[in-house]
Amino acid sequence: MKTRTSLLLAIFAMAFCIVACATPDPVVTTKIKAQLLADEAARPYSFEVTTKDGVVTITANIDSQEAKDRAIQIARQTRGVVDVVDMIAVRTSSASADAPNPQRTAGEHIDDATITMHVKSRLLEDPQVKGLKIDVDTREGVVFLTGTVRSTQEKDKAIELAKDTQGVRDVQANLKIETT
Repeated sequence: MKTRTSLLLAIFAMAFCIVACATPDPVVTTKIKAQLLADEAARPYSFEVTTKDGVVTITANIDSQEAKDRAIQIARQTRGVVDVVDMIAVRTSSASADAPNPQRTAGEHIDDATITMHVKSRLLEDPQVKGLKIDVDTREGVVFLTGTVRSTQEKDKAIELAKDTQGVRDVQANLKIETT
């Protein structure tokens, strides 16, 4: 009887240690966000970080390949991370692989802001699309959609709404389908 009780206590202690030693998902997410804010290359950008069962998903639309690489590296090196899902889109100018031309006029910047506003409004108004979970950015008429959707149908509808908006030349969708 004493051996059996000792064995059960030992098993319980091992199970407790395994659970206690595992890093909870919210802790992993917080660590990564803090490291991104502290990192010189990644700091200027807004990254969405989620963790489920140790799998980290990083989502963003950014202008720097260096910042993307650094964000992925930070996530992979964080204790408790099992895998990293890269949902980071690096925006490029439609004319070249460089960042958009700073010589653009104020009118061109306003046009992009207007397109962003119209696309976001359409996403929020549509009953099939959960517009609050989709980030919209526009650069030289190219709309970048980033975030999460509930289904392939919702993703397709969001892309369709963006494409059908006046002034949109192209749509780059970086939408992840929720698996919950």
